[in-house]
Amino acid sequence: MPEIRLETYINADINLVFDLSRSIDLHQISTADTEEKVVGGRFSGLILLGEQVTWQARHFGLVQRLTSQITALHAPDFFVDEMQKGAFKSFKHEHIFRFNGQQTVMTDVFTYVSPCWIFGRIADYLFLKAYMKRLLFKRNQVIKAYAENGAGAELLGHNSQKSAT
Repeated sequence: MPEIRLETYINADINLVFDLSRSIDLHQISTADTEEKVVGGRFSGLILLGEQVTWQARHFGLVQRLTSQITALHAPDFFVDEMQKGAFKSFKHEHIFRFNGQQTVMTDVFTYVSPCWIFGRIADYLFLKAYMKRLLFKRNQVIKAYAENGAGAELLGHNSQKSAT
Protein backbone atom coordinates (compact mmCIF):
# COMPACT_ATOMS: atom_id res chain seq x y z
CA MET A 1 0.00 0.00 0.00
CA PRO A 2 1.69 3.22 -1.14
CA GLU A 3 2.02 6.04 1.39
CA ILE A 4 2.67 9.69 0.63
CA ARG A 5 3.82 11.91 3.50
CA LEU A 6 4.17 15.67 3.06
CA GLU A 7 5.01 18.40 5.58
CA THR A 8 4.15 22.01 4.81
CA TYR A 9 5.31 24.88 7.03
CA ILE A 10 2.85 27.75 7.10
CA ASN A 11 3.26 31.18 8.74
CA ALA A 12 -0.32 31.36 10.01
CA ASP A 13 -2.54 30.43 12.93
CA ILE A 14 -3.28 26.71 13.29
CA ASN A 15 -7.06 27.32 13.37
CA LEU A 16 -6.94 29.17 10.07
CA VAL A 17 -4.85 26.45 8.40
CA PHE A 18 -7.13 23.73 9.80
CA ASP A 19 -10.23 25.45 8.45
CA LEU A 20 -8.69 26.21 5.05
CA SER A 21 -7.84 22.51 4.74
CA ARG A 22 -11.52 21.65 5.30
CA SER A 23 -12.84 24.32 2.93
CA ILE A 24 -14.78 22.90 0.00
CA ASP A 25 -14.41 26.27 -1.75
CA LEU A 26 -10.61 26.37 -1.45
CA HIS A 27 -10.37 22.72 -2.49
CA GLN A 28 -12.06 23.60 -5.78
CA ILE A 29 -9.71 26.56 -6.27
CA SER A 30 -6.65 24.41 -5.58
CA THR A 31 -7.71 21.70 -8.04
CA ALA A 32 -8.78 23.91 -10.94
CA ASP A 33 -6.24 22.21 -13.24
CA THR A 34 -8.20 18.96 -13.00
CA GLU A 35 -11.57 20.76 -13.30
CA GLU A 36 -12.57 19.38 -9.90
CA LYS A 37 -16.06 20.31 -8.80
CA VAL A 38 -18.61 19.13 -6.26
CA VAL A 39 -21.46 17.02 -7.63
CA GLY A 40 -22.90 15.66 -4.38
CA GLY A 41 -22.87 15.95 -0.61
CA ARG A 42 -21.58 19.17 0.95
CA PHE A 43 -21.25 21.83 -1.76
CA SER A 44 -19.49 24.67 0.08
CA GLY A 45 -18.17 25.86 3.40
CA LEU A 46 -16.26 23.71 5.88
CA ILE A 47 -16.79 19.97 5.83
CA LEU A 48 -17.63 18.46 9.22
CA LEU A 49 -17.37 15.08 10.90
CA GLY A 50 -19.54 12.47 9.19
CA GLU A 51 -20.20 14.58 6.11
CA GLN A 52 -19.52 13.38 2.59
CA VAL A 53 -18.60 15.14 -0.61
CA THR A 54 -18.60 13.75 -4.13
CA TRP A 55 -16.03 15.25 -6.48
CA GLN A 56 -15.89 15.08 -10.24
CA ALA A 57 -12.53 15.70 -11.89
CA ARG A 58 -10.51 14.93 -14.98
CA HIS A 59 -7.44 12.74 -14.41
CA PHE A 60 -5.44 11.11 -17.20
CA GLY A 61 -8.01 12.41 -19.69
CA LEU A 62 -10.91 10.62 -17.99
CA VAL A 63 -13.76 12.20 -16.04
CA GLN A 64 -13.93 10.45 -12.67
CA ARG A 65 -16.07 10.69 -9.55
CA LEU A 66 -14.94 10.10 -6.00
CA THR A 67 -16.93 10.26 -2.76
CA SER A 68 -15.07 10.81 0.50
CA GLN A 69 -16.29 11.09 4.07
CA ILE A 70 -14.80 12.78 7.12
CA THR A 71 -14.34 9.81 9.45
CA ALA A 72 -12.42 11.53 12.27
CA LEU A 73 -12.03 15.16 13.33
CA HIS A 74 -10.55 16.91 16.35
CA ALA A 75 -10.13 20.65 15.81
CA PRO A 76 -7.56 22.02 15.23
CA ASP A 77 -5.28 18.99 15.46
CA PHE A 78 -6.43 16.56 12.79
CA PHE A 79 -9.10 15.21 10.52
CA VAL A 80 -9.30 12.15 8.31
CA ASP A 81 -11.12 11.66 5.04
CA GLU A 82 -11.65 8.25 3.51
CA MET A 83 -12.90 7.22 0.10
CA GLN A 84 -16.38 5.71 0.07
CA LYS A 85 -16.67 5.30 -3.73
CA GLY A 86 -14.23 5.98 -6.52
CA ALA A 87 -11.40 4.82 -8.74
CA PHE A 88 -9.15 3.57 -5.94
CA LYS A 89 -9.78 0.31 -4.15
CA SER A 90 -9.43 2.45 -1.01
CA PHE A 91 -7.73 5.55 0.33
CA LYS A 92 -7.25 7.27 3.65
CA HIS A 93 -6.00 10.85 3.94
CA GLU A 94 -4.87 11.98 7.38
CA HIS A 95 -4.49 15.75 7.88
CA ILE A 96 -2.40 16.54 10.97
CA PHE A 97 -1.70 20.04 12.32
CA ARG A 98 0.63 21.29 15.03
CA PHE A 99 1.97 24.68 15.99
CA ASN A 100 5.73 24.65 16.63
CA GLY A 101 5.84 28.04 18.33
CA GLN A 102 6.36 30.02 15.14
CA GLN A 103 4.59 28.18 12.34
CA THR A 104 1.82 25.72 11.73
CA VAL A 105 3.14 22.40 10.49
CA MET A 106 0.59 20.70 8.26
CA THR A 107 1.31 17.01 7.68
CA ASP A 108 -0.51 14.92 5.10
CA VAL A 109 -0.39 11.14 5.26
CA PHE A 110 -2.11 9.69 2.21
CA THR A 111 -2.35 5.90 1.88
CA TYR A 112 -4.15 4.15 -0.92
CA VAL A 113 -4.71 0.87 -2.68
CA SER A 114 -4.93 0.96 -6.46
CA PRO A 115 -7.46 -1.16 -8.32
CA CYS A 116 -6.60 -3.86 -10.84
CA TRP A 117 -4.23 -5.94 -8.70
CA ILE A 118 -0.78 -6.18 -10.37
CA PHE A 119 -1.62 -3.55 -13.01
CA GLY A 120 -2.43 -1.09 -10.22
CA ARG A 121 0.91 -1.80 -8.56
CA ILE A 122 2.71 -1.22 -11.83
CA ALA A 123 0.83 2.07 -12.28
CA ASP A 124 1.83 3.08 -8.72
CA TYR A 125 5.47 2.48 -9.51
CA LEU A 126 5.47 4.07 -12.97
CA PHE A 127 3.40 7.20 -12.40
CA LEU A 128 0.44 7.16 -9.99
CA LYS A 129 2.27 7.76 -6.70
CA ALA A 130 4.23 10.67 -8.20
CA TYR A 131 1.04 12.09 -9.73
CA MET A 132 -0.80 11.96 -6.39
CA LYS A 133 2.15 13.52 -4.59
CA ARG A 134 2.18 16.43 -7.07
CA LEU A 135 -1.57 16.98 -6.59
CA LEU A 136 -1.20 17.07 -2.81
CA PHE A 137 1.87 19.32 -2.97
CA LYS A 138 0.10 21.80 -5.25
CA ARG A 139 -2.99 21.83 -3.04
CA ASN A 140 -0.82 22.46 0.03
CA GLN A 141 0.91 25.37 -1.69
CA VAL A 142 -2.49 26.96 -2.34
CA ILE A 143 -3.50 26.47 1.32
CA LYS A 144 -0.17 28.01 2.38
CA ALA A 145 -0.58 31.01 0.06
CA TYR A 146 -4.16 31.69 1.18
CA ALA A 147 -3.21 31.32 4.85
CA GLU A 148 -0.20 33.63 4.61
CA ASN A 149 -1.53 36.37 2.33
CA GLY A 150 -4.84 37.07 4.08
CA ALA A 151 -7.04 35.69 1.31
CA GLY A 152 -7.84 32.65 3.44
CA ALA A 153 -9.40 34.68 6.25
CA GLU A 154 -11.46 36.54 3.65
CA LEU A 155 -12.56 33.29 2.01
CA LEU A 156 -13.61 31.78 5.34
CA GLY A 157 -15.56 34.93 6.16
CA HIS A 158 -18.01 33.89 3.46
CA ASN A 159 -18.54 30.40 4.89
CA SER A 160 -21.56 29.75 7.05
CA GLN A 161 -19.86 27.34 9.47
CA LYS A 162 -16.41 28.18 10.76
CA SER A 163 -15.81 25.80 13.63
CA ALA A 164 -15.64 22.05 13.91
CA THR A 165 -17.39 20.04 16.55
